[in-house]
Amino acid sequence: MDRHTTSATTPRQAPGTGLDVAGFRVRIGWGAAAVTALIGWSLATGVFPAALPGYAGAAYWVAGLATGGLFLASVLAHELGHALVARRAGLKVQDITLWIFGGVARIHGDAANPATALRIAAVGPLTSLVLAFGFGLASAALAVVGLGGLPAAVALWLAGMNAVLAVFNLLPGAPLDGGRILRALLWRRHGDRARAAVTAAKAGLAIGVGLLALGVAQLLLGSASGVWNALVGWFVFTAARAEGAQAELERGFGHLRAGDVMLPGPPPGPAWFTVEAFLGGHAARHRLRAFPLQDFDGRPAGLVTLAALLRVPPELRPAVRVGAVATPPTEVVTSSPGEPVVELLRRLAQRGQGAALVVDGDGRLVGVVSADDLAQARLVPARAGASLQEPGPSPVGR
Repeated sequence: MDRHTTSATTPRQAPGTGLDVAGFRVRIGWGAAAVTALIGWSLATGVFPAALPGYAGAAYWVAGLATGGLFLASVLAHELGHALVARRAGLKVQDITLWIFGGVARIHGDAANPATALRIAAVGPLTSLVLAFGFGLASAALAVVGLGGLPAAVALWLAGMNAVLAVFNLLPGAPLDGGRILRALLWRRHGDRARAAVTAAKAGLAIGVGLLALGVAQLLLGSASGVWNALVGWFVFTAARAEGAQAELERGFGHLRAGDVMLPGPPPGPAWFTVEAFLGGHAARHRLRAFPLQDFDGRPAGLVTLAALLRVPPELRPAVRVGAVATPPTEVVTSSPGEPVVELLRRLAQRGQGAALVVDGDGRLVGVVSADDLAQARLVPARAGASLQEPGPSPVGR
């Protein structure tokens, strides 16, 4: 199966090999390699000998392994379709990963409009359908010119599997391409991208449950194929649930930008202070939830959250420097005032951080966004820009 993603729900990067194709970094996980080998083995030892007896054993293995490799290349072509259209639309494609359940193209950001989102989603299944048609023609042509048998069987099998790949991915539920298509159509109809994403995720949950139930039923009836259907169903269910949570989060924040929720003009704090002195002085005066820091010479020294300061045991605060518990400058998440809050949240989650610095086009610090600011913005989005600028209670003693 295939999906392309713009969210943080992408599966963890599986170890494997990598190569560059059409300007994209392509990673082949060990799961994808194992599935390719399994396809080659099953065709070479079972399917092809049963359908076309009389060939040498080596011929079956060559045909089987070639079919497995060409099918992996077909999945890659499907993903390249997504990646190429996304790049043409101005989106950044981080990489393409082939893994045990097919492939995924990691695309940063979202399409600017429903039409672009529809093109990015639909090109994958369309690519698979074109491949299915092409392999079907090749199989027929090989038979006509007298090269039937194994060569024609390889092409026919690839035609069938590409058709299955296209049809399966057209099921209308996230994270499948059909779910992306449904989302784009609903987005165009209602004008609400987050609402459309929630609906597509709910449809994906239903599809996942259906596949899981089908797999369990097959297992109870003694069919080993139920294992695969159950695994795919579970993956679709969990991925749809994660996308649904992300979509609900987007609905909660609406169209807020980092500049709407930041606390503007935070004065940098001294990184050389002890935690005790910092809490009693700078933190008590400014009452922020995250503090930008500077060195003696005025250079940026990172970012420290109130939570990190308070985690230092009271008996150690007179000896521990603030810089020792801060996020170093090279690791601090930075944002622009115009960045959507949802995108900032994704990046903070990926980096495992709870706050970000907001800088303008000239690189000057204009604000700080903390996890508490984001939580408050979700509760009162209409007043976020104003309410987050009001000083909160003193952090000392909390």
